[in-house]
Amino acid sequence: MKVVRNKVREEKKAQVATRAATYDESEIAELVERAAGGNFEAFGELYSIYLDRIYRYVFYQVRDKMTAEDITEEVFIKAWNAIASCKGRGQTFSSWLYRIAHNHVIDSLRSRRRHLSIEMETADKVGGLELEAKEELEQQELLQVIGCLSQNQRQVIILKFIEGLDNCEIGQVMGKSEGAIRVLQMRALATLRRELGREK
Repeated sequence: MKVVRNKVREEKKAQVATRAATYDESEIAELVERAAGGNFEAFGELYSIYLDRIYRYVFYQVRDKMTAEDITEEVFIKAWNAIASCKGRGQTFSSWLYRIAHNHVIDSLRSRRRHLSIEMETADKVGGLELEAKEELEQQELLQVIGCLSQNQRQVIILKFIEGLDNCEIGQVMGKSEGAIRVLQMRALATLRRELGREK
């Protein structure tokens, strides 16, 4: 069963990677340039390229589907309103977008602490009841495992191993040095090993 879950996860990651890989850095830069000039169609293309990635990043932080959808929407609205301030265009657009998402997640978590905790839901529904059940189980297991990490450690693990960012990009998103990111990653992995060892 674990092999099947891993296969489903790999297929989903491959689909997202294939979509993002169809655009190279110069094409992203051109879309950002056009969007910064007020071209909404260009921004719509950027939206379709990055939507799943930003939603997934937000969801793994807030662990609630509706909240993740709301935050993701806010991220893209803010990105559209501020796209002219994106420096470096194609080279930094991804990090810039994750940074906006990071800030919205922090704000959401702060305000959530003042209210009752929200019930956890699963992320995207996939076709077919069997796949849906497997996806739900996989999401719950992953959320449970990374739930033992501190907020910063959880973000590093999500950005590194789920979103595939390198330490430099993660540092830009979180406003930390690459050295600090390496330390957070090592501590997070040590904590995960310890927790998984207890479960076994």
